Amino acid sequence: MVDIFDDLAAEYRQLDAILEALNPAQWAMPSGAEGWSVSDVVLHLAQTEEVIVDPSIGEGTAFLSADGGNTVDGVADAMVAAERGAPPAGLLARWRKAAFATPEILRGHPPGTRLSWVRTSLSPRTLATTRLAEHWAHAQDVTVPLGIPYPDTARIRHVAWLAHRTLPYALALDGLPDVPVFCDLTAPDGTRWTFGDPAAPTKITGRAAEFCRVGARRLRPEETGLAAEGPHAADALRLVRNYAA
Repeated sequence: MVDIFDDLAAEYRQLDAILEALNPAQWAMPSGAEGWSVSDVVLHLAQTEEVIVDPSIGEGTAFLSADGGNTVDGVADAMVAAERGAPPAGLLARWRKAAFATPEILRGHPPGTRLSWVRTSLSPRTLATTRLAEHWAHAQDVTVPLGIPYPDTARIRHVAWLAHRTLPYALALDGLPDVPVFCDLTAPDGTRWTFGDPAAPTKITGRAAEFCRVGARRLRPEETGLAAEGPHAADALRLVRNYAA
């Protein structure tokens, strides 16, 4: 895979070009994220990026307790509600300040560093992957309702890898055992991406773009051409995710 930090920076630049071209009416329009406007989506991205550039992230402890009764979505909604209403220009500048610093900050952490994130701690590379996945998913929330193209690139390989890598977590959240799953996906350029053991009895095949959107809850499995075969295929496709819960 291409360096995740370089790809993260490239994903930010692609989204930035979209945001820079929006007019005030578009910033106020409903996004694809339920209950949020386009401005709210960018505010959320700015708030979460600011966590990464804060030195306290190096403490390596989760900032959302696993047994505290709070949900990730609930915390995010509360954070957005507390700061909703900023003008678009200031909001874009705020996101840029944190986002454009993030790749090099993450790259600069020494080997073995663990960084505080949601319900756990992550390595800098894994955190960079989650940030790319989140920005790519929220870019869909901005562009799809506005009818703006946002072409898929080879960078979604990181998103697909994350979805496959976290399948044990997704299955565990539903009380199911960890089972091997093999993913055989077609990249945007037509090449083949595979994840897992080809001998696994459970297999998911199809377009990587659709697999990533299912993992981001931007498409339902039945709305795609993905094929799932094997004893745990339906559960794996139903539960796959590339974001924290």
